[in-house]
Amino acid sequence: MAVSDALRSPAAVRVTDDGPSKPPNRFRQAFPQYAAVSPFFILFAIFGAFPVFFSIWLSFHSWDGIGQMKWVGLEQYSYLFTDPTFWKSITNTLIIWVLSTVPMLLLALLIANALHNATRFRSFYRIAYFIPNITSVVAVTMVFGSVFSNNFGLLNAFLTSIGLDKIEWLSQPWGIKIAIATIVAWRWTGYNAIIFLAGLQAISSDIYEAAKVDGASKRQQFWQITVPLLRPVILFTAVTSTIGGLQIFTESQVLFGASGSIGGPGDGGLTIVSYLYDNAFGANQFGYGAAVGWALFILIVLFSIINWRLIGGNDDERITKRAARRAQRKIAAEKAGKEYADAH
Repeated sequence: MAVSDALRSPAAVRVTDDGPSKPPNRFRQAFPQYAAVSPFFILFAIFGAFPVFFSIWLSFHSWDGIGQMKWVGLEQYSYLFTDPTFWKSITNTLIIWVLSTVPMLLLALLIANALHNATRFRSFYRIAYFIPNITSVVAVTMVFGSVFSNNFGLLNAFLTSIGLDKIEWLSQPWGIKIAIATIVAWRWTGYNAIIFLAGLQAISSDIYEAAKVDGASKRQQFWQITVPLLRPVILFTAVTSTIGGLQIFTESQVLFGASGSIGGPGDGGLTIVSYLYDNAFGANQFGYGAAVGWALFILIVLFSIINWRLIGGNDDERITKRAARRAQRKIAAEKAGKEYADAH
């Protein structure tokens, strides 16, 4: 009896239920993975994100890089819109961009089409066209500087050999723009050709076989099959060429940096980035240089959107709008014909 009472007493009862177990800490479980990728994010925050946000803050201040910052608000941007040199740099950049990008993309597309149809030495030609892109831009600019030299350039030597007068390429604004555009086009044509070639290889050969059966010529196949199917690739190359073309700097810096005028005679080679560099690191106006940089960013976004709307965009939306316009024209024509018939 005593034994049974002892077993029934609360003190003798052993608790076996420890309660529900705590869920594992997800952060502790994922900590090794976060620690493994953290160096990238730390470096990006220091050398990527911080300079971007600091440049925004800097654009609202006047600062020479050493003294104390002075808050000026929107004065930098208001002066930017009335600065004739800034607008001249925009004009120069856009002219150089058009002179280089348009022929570059057309030539790259033709080269890619020729490489796609080539049967011999295909790998050799691919490497040969891509080599200019991996060549130092400084070295390339120095070589083309001797080609376009006013007195002893190879181009002027060729002109005099066929009885023409010399052209002072690096002393006239348009000559400077043509020289810089030629350097840019020579360097990036092969790169874009390789991208176009990759897009061409993704097009099924059955489409071309069907076009041949229908009697389409090579020219018709190129303009009516190749170019439409390459629209996404053309959009990519146009956007990247726009971004790169609006940031031209090294070419004008190498050609005219030692002359004391970063844009050359008459500021014919003054680009937006050159103007930014000259203000920030030449005149020590870092706030105004930051404002120029953000104006360039807005310009790049604007032209990228324009390229997207002209080349890319939503195909379904385009087809719908085109069908709607055709229907409206048809309705208008029928209405005009009915009114004419009723009048007579």
